[in-house]
Amino acid sequence: MAKFLNTSATTYHLEELIKQARERLILISPFLRFNERIRELLEDQNRLKIDIRVVYGKSELQPEEIAWLKSLEFVRLSFCKNLHAKCYLNEQKAIVTSMNLYEFSQVNNNEMGILMERDADGPLFLETYQEAQRLIRVSEEVKLSVERVSPGQEAATAPASAAEEEDEGDSAGQAGQFLSTTRLAKSLDLKPKDLFTKLQEAGWIDRAGDKWVLTAKGKEAGGETRFSRQYGEFIVWPTGIRVP
Repeated sequence: MAKFLNTSATTYHLEELIKQARERLILISPFLRFNERIRELLEDQNRLKIDIRVVYGKSELQPEEIAWLKSLEFVRLSFCKNLHAKCYLNEQKAIVTSMNLYEFSQVNNNEMGILMERDADGPLFLETYQEAQRLIRVSEEVKLSVERVSPGQEAATAPASAAEEEDEGDSAGQAGQFLSTTRLAKSLDLKPKDLFTKLQEAGWIDRAGDKWVLTAKGKEAGGETRFSRQYGEFIVWPTGIRVP
């Protein structure tokens, strides 16, 4: 029989679901940022050669995280446009929830979810599994690449191909007129984390759940919100902008 989960229960059962997988594991979440416990569990399942599929939909992966995913031989990562579903399955259990596979959500947010089991909730489990498979089919598998950064530096997702990098450049503006926040940080010789803090303190950007959004004050300063197929929404700034 399906079981209601609050935030802590969702976290617990998600860890158990990963740990108990014996053949396959499907993790669907728009945002990804793995905490240490989830990393350990996935590394262990990778050693056991479990087939792991991860589907995401936003541009929150850091180079360090990309390098870690790339080290896991049996993990395949896919990008799904317009993804908002959060669903985690192994061959026996499934969780449908509001919680992203994202450390911030697991620690700070109030979440809800439903746990179902194949034996007790057969039809419901099957429908969930079939929809998860559909999302995998319509997703684009990502060829991971890593952008080299100095130790401790945070940066945006490294493009998986030259075409994707070109897409991002085209979205950001022609002839270098605009820079993403990460690239602006590099041009100012700042860590991206420090620049995001400066921009937030100036009132140019703010947090909306798990992502940064441009404020009215940021728009007045020249910032713009852009969208790319691979990376979703991101903020760009005019080249040469004076950061407070």
